[in-house]
Amino acid sequence: MKTIMSYDLMETFRNTNEWMGASARAMASYPVWGLAPHPMFKIMSAWGRVTERSFARMVIKPDWGIHSIAAEDGRDHLVEVETVLNKPFGSLVHFNVHGREPMERRILLVAPMSGHYATLLRSTVASLLPDADVWVTDWHNARDIPVSEGKFDIEDYTLYLVDFMKEMGPDTNVIAVCQPAPLALAATAYLAAEDPAAQPRTLTLIGGPIDPDAAATEVTDFGRRVTMGQLEQMVIQRVGFKYKGAGRLVYPGLMQLASFISMNMDKHAQAFQDKIWKEASGEGSEHDKHYRFYDEYLAVMDMTAEFYLSTVERIFKGLEIAKNRFEVGGKMVDISKITKVAVKTVEGEKDDISAPGQCVAALGLCSGVPDSMKQQHLEPGAGHYGIFAGSHWRNNIRPLVLDFIDENADNPAPGKGKPATVTPIRKKKVKTAEAG
Repeated sequence: MKTIMSYDLMETFRNTNEWMGASARAMASYPVWGLAPHPMFKIMSAWGRVTERSFARMVIKPDWGIHSIAAEDGRDHLVEVETVLNKPFGSLVHFNVHGREPMERRILLVAPMSGHYATLLRSTVASLLPDADVWVTDWHNARDIPVSEGKFDIEDYTLYLVDFMKEMGPDTNVIAVCQPAPLALAATAYLAAEDPAAQPRTLTLIGGPIDPDAAATEVTDFGRRVTMGQLEQMVIQRVGFKYKGAGRLVYPGLMQLASFISMNMDKHAQAFQDKIWKEASGEGSEHDKHYRFYDEYLAVMDMTAEFYLSTVERIFKGLEIAKNRFEVGGKMVDISKITKVAVKTVEGEKDDISAPGQCVAALGLCSGVPDSMKQQHLEPGAGHYGIFAGSHWRNNIRPLVLDFIDENADNPAPGKGKPATVTPIRKKKVKTAEAG
């Protein structure tokens, strides 16, 4: 499987389906068929439109699409996405709200590297922007990173978070969503030992696998069933010659997408069937709920092989975070060294990816943090996606997270004797259209 031919074959399959959709759409939409009206042509045209768009989205990085927000002064303020710190495998981006004074709440939103782009958190960012200055970790597609840039595993990921936290300063409030939760916890512990003054003020962990053994899910069961050798043979491929990262070993985004869809195949099949019928009946829309969801869901990125394999081996199989024996660069990361960072966990009652119990385990590991600086929340009825987007996030979880940040705003910044002053962060590089 680890051949460029396998990677290119998968891309060829995707490209062929996009072409077939475009061909069906063009042929069935030809005006001459109006002389022989038949519902078959409308259905074929609708199938073509939906198919072409769906397969095209798989290789397109979505735009953030956040252009302005309404502020307390009653005016709309333009939002510009700026790259603050650019590194080969990921960037720190800032949503600069023009014409607004720096906010007291400074939030670093740590996006997952689990197959989708950071734009998966678009609605999360949009909901936080009116009340905070927001930075996001924007991870890069591994297929676009030359082999000369070297490896990128979970230790490198952790050190990237360390650099991002140092760049932002100690008055930062970190929110880690899903996959990066254990590594955000490790990065904070790393700073607690190496550079205490650079620790964030608060750390909120949302639906992350701190202790995967705390509650079984399909994801954790898969990790136990499959050996590392089997996993490497099944899912790891080399990037094809079409991309800058030619020859790099990756877990391809298209293969990840197939895995995502297989978990809820009936639901996805029904959604596409309904969309085709709506298009055929003339009820379709360019920006309807279906396209808004699937334009993001189908846009996938490759992960480096070493990052994926080390995540499975060390986080899920070895339970290195759960057992507090994670190492970075040969140095043991002791989570109990965290003493001045307030920690909050958020879980969803119906989360089938990181089940309740997995994330809250972080509070037990943070034995050095006073109980008064720890909080936990279990959101009734919420699934995995709902705890960081949708109505559960907007109406219940977001207010609780902002309250948690405010409650700890008067605590001295870690490593300092008095609260840090709010100062604008230094900008290194500016990009205006899309992060990354």
